Amino acid sequence: MPTFESFDGLQLNYSLWEGSGSARPVVLQHGFAADTNANWISTGVVGALRKAGFTVISLDARGHGRSEKPHDEARYGEDSMVRDVSALLDELGLAEVSLVGYSMGAIIALAATAADPRIRCLATGGVGSGIVDFGGVDLRVVKPTEIASALLAEDASLIPPAGAPFRLLADVLGGDRRALAAVALAARDGSLDLSAIGVPTLILAGDQDPLAAEPERLAAAIAGARLVRIPGDHMTAVTSPAFAQSLVTFLSAL
Repeated sequence: MPTFESFDGLQLNYSLWEGSGSARPVVLQHGFAADTNANWISTGVVGALRKAGFTVISLDARGHGRSEKPHDEARYGEDSMVRDVSALLDELGLAEVSLVGYSMGAIIALAATAADPRIRCLATGGVGSGIVDFGGVDLRVVKPTEIASALLAEDASLIPPAGAPFRLLADVLGGDRRALAAVALAARDGSLDLSAIGVPTLILAGDQDPLAAEPERLAAAIAGARLVRIPGDHMTAVTSPAFAQSLVTFLSAL
């Protein structure tokens, strides 16, 4: 898999599938503790986009997948990950892209779209009113400290229940729990300037996903955004055929 050096020298991994059409490339940014395979390949999203003719590029976020995984909290945070997306566009010489993010990747994608004019189209999944109220993960559902504690706990009885699903996902995928804990502790706690997003936007939200609660509030905060509810919770909505179908329909119409 190809790698490149990001703005601070960290080596990041990406995957690229050349498309058969003339549409702008689609960049995918996965969720916390996931990677390209878990979030996009195994769920059928990459396959659906390729079948529709798109060139598809997926970035393994720092601390995830095949990218470097420092244990220093200072190497993380959404601002750094936003700069990683721009660095990838620089590396590939891309003048315009569509950007798709899920969960943590959606937070990154929203901030990247507000900051980088090369992102001409946006789709998010796995987030809702937490973006509006907290600028990131919905703190009413889970706190970054709970996620970090779950990842670092040596005694299973000390794992906070709210963080347990993230510990399970990290272990199933063979993630570096110390690096992921640093990612969690560096998570955004503040506002995102959603008014700076002026591109066509699709909000995809699982109808049983507590981390994507009240997605209509997120859609209302972004001018012209379209909301589509998908069957499933935070872990399963992205696996629904409706997720990939809605994404392809949206991107193909632009």
